[in-house]
Amino acid sequence: MTDIHETDRDGLRELIRSCAFDLKLPLVRRDIDLLIQQSADEQWNLWRFTAELLRREKENRSENQRRHRIKNAGFPQLRYLNEIDTDALPADARKALPTLETLDFIKNGRNLIPYGNPGTGKTHLATALGIAACNAGYSVLFTSVPRLLTQIRECRNALTLRSLENKFERYDMVICDEFGYVSCDKAGAEMLFNHLSLRTDKKTTVVTTNLAFNRWNEIIDDKVLVTAMVDRLTHKAILLNMTGKSYRMKETQEMMTQQI
Repeated sequence: MTDIHETDRDGLRELIRSCAFDLKLPLVRRDIDLLIQQSADEQWNLWRFTAELLRREKENRSENQRRHRIKNAGFPQLRYLNEIDTDALPADARKALPTLETLDFIKNGRNLIPYGNPGTGKTHLATALGIAACNAGYSVLFTSVPRLLTQIRECRNALTLRSLENKFERYDMVICDEFGYVSCDKAGAEMLFNHLSLRTDKKTTVVTTNLAFNRWNEIIDDKVLVTAMVDRLTHKAILLNMTGKSYRMKETQEMMTQQI
């Protein structure tokens, strides 16, 4: 590159940083000196320098967007697919995992319902798939069913329910955790049904539950509503029977054995 007088270089540096700030190009603003030095050391021409500058800015922006998606999803813990002990998974989940990891079920708008007794990895699996979806560019929401019902009630009272529904409907993947731990009154069950129905056959909804479908009437005392809810959620869905030995119980027993 053509040599530039030191005074001119300082002025151009500040101009670049000012323009980068206005154009929201944080990597250019932060790393312009390093890039110029690298280009001089490796004798890049202007084409190479420009391409490298834009490539790094694009990568930086993609990484920031990925982190933003994970943060906004609201995961209570960060759990990853490579942390799953596949040998300890119930048979259904172990068999389905390679297919689920492709995330094609999100692309096709299919629901996923892992059900079974507590402690068998349902939330871990749902969270790990959610984070993988964020990494792949999908928008994700993680919520518990009790928290979702509280949010629906609050928005209804504040006359902002339609805004909540619009956001809920647009997510590529919604994870509703812990269905079955807290019973719903008739009004709550109807609100939950209406809310989940917004996504039917459009976008992926994941529901983790400790109850088999024939026991959902234990928390929703309306057989007609339960039937309709099961029918909509399970249509073309992936159903995973995750009944098995609790990870937490296993860890507790191992700790007790070590203490003896």
